[in-house]
Amino acid sequence: MVVWLAGTASAQISPGPLARKHQFLDGALHCTDCHKIGGGQPQFKCIGCHSDIGARVAAKRGLHGSYHIPAGSSQECVRCHSDHNGVNFPLIKWDPNKFDHKETGYLLEGKHAGLACNKCHLPDRIPAAERANIKAKDLSKTFLGIPQACVACHKDFHEGRLGQNCLQCHNFVDWKDTSGKFDHNKTRYPLTGLHQQVKCEKCHTPDAKGAPRYRGLPFGKCDDCHADPHKGSFKDKSCQSCHNTSSWKRVSTSGLNNTFDHSKTKYPLEGKHATVECEACHIKGDFKKELPFAKCTDCHKDDHNGQFAKRPGGIECANCHNVKGWKPSLFDVKAHAKTDYPLIDGHAKVKCDQCHTPKGKDTIFKIAKFKQCTDCHMDEHDNQFTGKPYDNQCDQCHNLKGYSPSTFTFAQHKKTKFELTGGHLAVPCGDCHKLADKNQPKSKIRYHFENLSCTSCHEDVHHGQFQERMDKVGKNGKAMGCEACHSTKSWKELDGFDHSTTSFPLAGAHRAVACIDCHKPPNLETKLINVDFKKAPEKCEECHEDVHGGQFTKFYSSQVTPCGDCHNATKWKPSLFDHDKRTKFALEGEHRNVACAGCHKLFRQVDGKQVLFYAPTPTACADCHGPEIKPLKKS
Repeated sequence: MVVWLAGTASAQISPGPLARKHQFLDGALHCTDCHKIGGGQPQFKCIGCHSDIGARVAAKRGLHGSYHIPAGSSQECVRCHSDHNGVNFPLIKWDPNKFDHKETGYLLEGKHAGLACNKCHLPDRIPAAERANIKAKDLSKTFLGIPQACVACHKDFHEGRLGQNCLQCHNFVDWKDTSGKFDHNKTRYPLTGLHQQVKCEKCHTPDAKGAPRYRGLPFGKCDDCHADPHKGSFKDKSCQSCHNTSSWKRVSTSGLNNTFDHSKTKYPLEGKHATVECEACHIKGDFKKELPFAKCTDCHKDDHNGQFAKRPGGIECANCHNVKGWKPSLFDVKAHAKTDYPLIDGHAKVKCDQCHTPKGKDTIFKIAKFKQCTDCHMDEHDNQFTGKPYDNQCDQCHNLKGYSPSTFTFAQHKKTKFELTGGHLAVPCGDCHKLADKNQPKSKIRYHFENLSCTSCHEDVHHGQFQERMDKVGKNGKAMGCEACHSTKSWKELDGFDHSTTSFPLAGAHRAVACIDCHKPPNLETKLINVDFKKAPEKCEECHEDVHGGQFTKFYSSQVTPCGDCHNATKWKPSLFDHDKRTKFALEGEHRNVACAGCHKLFRQVDGKQVLFYAPTPTACADCHGPEIKPLKKS
């Protein structure tokens, strides 16, 4: 009965079967092994069994130590490890490819990055002290206990002579690269000068066992490592008396020890000479042989092939150079002024090698042709100015101050076939003289045009509407083109266009009407570019609204009131309407002086507007003057 009741209670209390790893805890009698009884919130005892993890959490070591779990707490465990989900439910879920090893407290960097887990996590690498604290019986299935010291995985080639901290000399990227790590200055032999560039194995050679030697190496004298290149010429002096570690071969204050002062010899070393190697002058290390040095040519050859042999002083290099450097030459603009070709303005800024093309010993300094610009400069205008009056003389449009801007003036342009007037005076040269295709070379820029008409540069914005006018011959014997209407003063100035030559001469008030009021652009545009000028209306009623509300249309078969019957372009008022001939009420006597509005006062609503109607209008005297007015007797 007790067993049956326990089984029944377990089925009722347990939220589900335990995972396979916890099957030994199945049953109601083991609930308290993992759970604390009482209290509203569930209480867990995970670290009671998993004490190895609990110890790491308390010490803030490893992966679980990075999760900020309070020491001795098991409440956070169930966030990642949920049980009662079935026998086959995995208590640990993780993807090795997405795992960030940095969270364990040991970043995988350099060559460690990308290593498979089982390359490091092996049972035989877990120290005995760590094994006692690991609960897992099969150590091949745990990631705990692997020490972080290099020697736990790598062989110590120094056999403990340099301590256990490999990182004091090595890094994770390249084992052999110890630069920036090991400080040789803390040893008995600090490395200075070029010694800092020597590889370790050059000095630390293998011992009898093949292991590198790091102790017991002689270093008191230079010849402990270096042979005497002077073969005993300086027996009374040590290497340090002339050299130091900065540079063995270079004769300079950095390479030749200050105890050897070349300035005390017959030839002090200055400028670039101070960097020349000793054996460049002292052949085969013979320092006792007398050397000539009075002239540069005692050591240096003439690199100019005798081009300066006739100069005062001959081919002596010092005329143009000094020991500070072969370049730049001391031959400057002032010196050039004494030649047949003084350097002026822009030429004074030109580097020597732009005229004297460097060809080593074959560089030419005596240039035969230099009087014409084209002796040096290419024709940038593709032979457009080879003829008269220019004859390809660049100085007619340019000067030595600079190629741009051109010195070609308005006065000169006036002498061409196209005089600049009006708005053309403000047009930049490049707007007319430009490339047809931007990919062409600048030499293809056009300066001569066969067609000088407006449309050769300007688009016909009227699309041929005025071609007949444009083809008419002007005073100069050529087609007028755009100038039939426009001028160079302003495009909007239309002094050349005479509206009286059209089918609709402008008269009266029409003279003050703006073009756009009759020639209306399409699509509500505000410019006349796309206007069809020939479609402009010519009848009054085609432009003007019938202000009479259509009351006179009955008199016309077209059902449109022609304004010209009563009005003209000079004035809208007074009307030209003939009251005597066109109505049944002729105006006689005093009626001739009565204003129209004195009789015509009837307004009606037409299409939402108040319109003055002229008919019907009363014609009887009493209708206007009252019943007491008697009609006049005929005489």
